[in-house]
Amino acid sequence: MEQISPSSDAAARRILDRLWAPGRELLGCEVAILGGAMSWISERNLVSAISNAGGFGVLAGGSMPPDLLAAEITATQAMTDRPFGVNLITLHPELDALIDVCADLKVGHVVLAGGLPSSASIKRIKEFGAKVLCFSPALVLAKKLIRAGADGLIIEGAEAGGHIGPVTTGVLAQEILPQIDQVPVFVAGGIARGDALAAYLEMGAAGVQLGTRFVCASECIAHPDFKKAFIKASARDAVPTVQIDPQFPVIPVRALTNQGTRRFMEMQREVIDRYRAGEIDQKTAQLEIEHFWAGALRRAVIDGDVENGSLMAGQSVGMVTREQPTAEIIGELVDQAVAAIAARRHISG
Repeated sequence: MEQISPSSDAAARRILDRLWAPGRELLGCEVAILGGAMSWISERNLVSAISNAGGFGVLAGGSMPPDLLAAEITATQAMTDRPFGVNLITLHPELDALIDVCADLKVGHVVLAGGLPSSASIKRIKEFGAKVLCFSPALVLAKKLIRAGADGLIIEGAEAGGHIGPVTTGVLAQEILPQIDQVPVFVAGGIARGDALAAYLEMGAAGVQLGTRFVCASECIAHPDFKKAFIKASARDAVPTVQIDPQFPVIPVRALTNQGTRRFMEMQREVIDRYRAGEIDQKTAQLEIEHFWAGALRRAVIDGDVENGSLMAGQSVGMVTREQPTAEIIGELVDQAVAAIAARRHISG
């Protein structure tokens, strides 16, 4: 990394603080870096570590029932006194009950994901005083979410891990950032260095979200073999799954190629064959296809079955080279952003 003088470092840090001030204000944290909500990974240990390091951890509610979510929120609150968020899936059958849990436990920020949230859900969350962040895959939806009351937006590109959309981060940023100034917008997907963080801030983002970069944090409970797979992988190893039949739409999932991803292709064919044979209806077939990943991800993350489980990873996995404490990861990102700002703006000592 290029060496910069103490005075130029201080000047660049002041610029960085100004650039992400809206994000810091909304989140209530020191650095506007959110931890992406990753099922089985973004639990109390990693979430509290990110928040304690000055970032903003986000619990992955995933398919948790209300009682389990309540226990996880309570455990996280015991590990950090700093702000963190809770990610809820809008298609969860008990979404209203999960919102009630967040209200009862005085959660300050709720991130709604996995589909376009209803105005009613946003309103219910805001009524108990929490801030609402929503994912927006397009400009028209961003404007709609703002009208519905969203306090902040996250735009996530196809480079991300897990379930992805079709548009890259760079294109989404160019499409949305210049057009939205009513609420803070956070950029996600393919970000692993502070240089990129600084670039998106200079484009108008209020902060960034990283998931893959935090998988190999020391505090992350992911199985050692899961982490080793990330450290060994290159960007080209993280590829999206393929939909077999348009009658059964499957949201692409970006993961490291292994026997599990090949098994998913076979499983789609088997389920569709059963549907066509009249053994199951279309809804059941669709649910079986969608539920495949929940079990496969747990096998990889918790049990360490990196051959048959799901190794969900973003293309930034190629820049994950070792296990590090969360605070060190965030410190590196900030230092790289400061150096990039100083270099781009020709700040001298």
